[in-house]
Amino acid sequence: MSKDLAVRLEHTVPITLEPLMRTVAAHAIPGIETCDLLAARHSRTVREGELVVTVAWDEPGSVRLSVVDHDGDAPVDDALVATVRRWLDLDREVEGIDAHLAQSGTLAPLVTARPGLRILGSVDGFETAAMTVIGQQVSLGAARTFGGRLVAALGGDAPAGFRSFPTAEAVAAVDVDTLRSIVGLTGARAATVSALAHAVASGDLLLGMDDDPHAARAALLVVRGIGPWTADYVALRLFGDRDAYPADDLVLKKALGVRTGTAAARLSEDWAPLRAYAVTHLWTQTAFS
Repeated sequence: MSKDLAVRLEHTVPITLEPLMRTVAAHAIPGIETCDLLAARHSRTVREGELVVTVAWDEPGSVRLSVVDHDGDAPVDDALVATVRRWLDLDREVEGIDAHLAQSGTLAPLVTARPGLRILGSVDGFETAAMTVIGQQVSLGAARTFGGRLVAALGGDAPAGFRSFPTAEAVAAVDVDTLRSIVGLTGARAATVSALAHAVASGDLLLGMDDDPHAARAALLVVRGIGPWTADYVALRLFGDRDAYPADDLVLKKALGVRTGTAAARLSEDWAPLRAYAVTHLWTQTAFS
């Protein structure tokens, strides 16, 4: 396995970088992530706080990846490269995806405005699933606040003054009332986060990026308080399902001018099998236009 202290990761082009960076910033959890939009640089913990990675778009066509551990600068291994490439969708097949989506009258102007738009992925399955539950029916700002409280209370120390997102075991060890109190969640939402943590900690729910997405979806839907929207969003972010489409998403329905998930799903039929890119375009247009 090759190891270097820093690497430059080439990516497919074109890339519309600003929406990706703004999406990263919008989801950044206090304590485990920092984002400098002006410098197009982002740092965050990975591997349960073992490392802090920094990605920086300081040259066209590539991103610079560097890593620190508790002892300082650390080597970049192949597995970490693969994680970052997937997290930032660096290998997106641009021409075919954009050409397919541009056949839609709804999506064509969005594709023209943002060619090569990327989907924000994940570096940690439990973190992504937990934050998806925490963020249900609240703003991204509120979700970040809740996530920051969870990190401060139950996370661990990470390099360079960062914190790590708490493990499923750490969250499962806390009773629901305590979890509700320290994070500020409703009782029902705290119960769902706790149930999710217990499912992951027990091994009943496997959320590794290479685990079976169909089994994970089925196990997610068994957790009380988790429905199709959460399962679809996790499929999109964590498992890289490029046809994942949370049809009942409120922002999506508003962007499409429909009232029901059924209507949103009907409008998406011609976008398959790339509906995850379609919904990302619609979310981006709504949030950042």
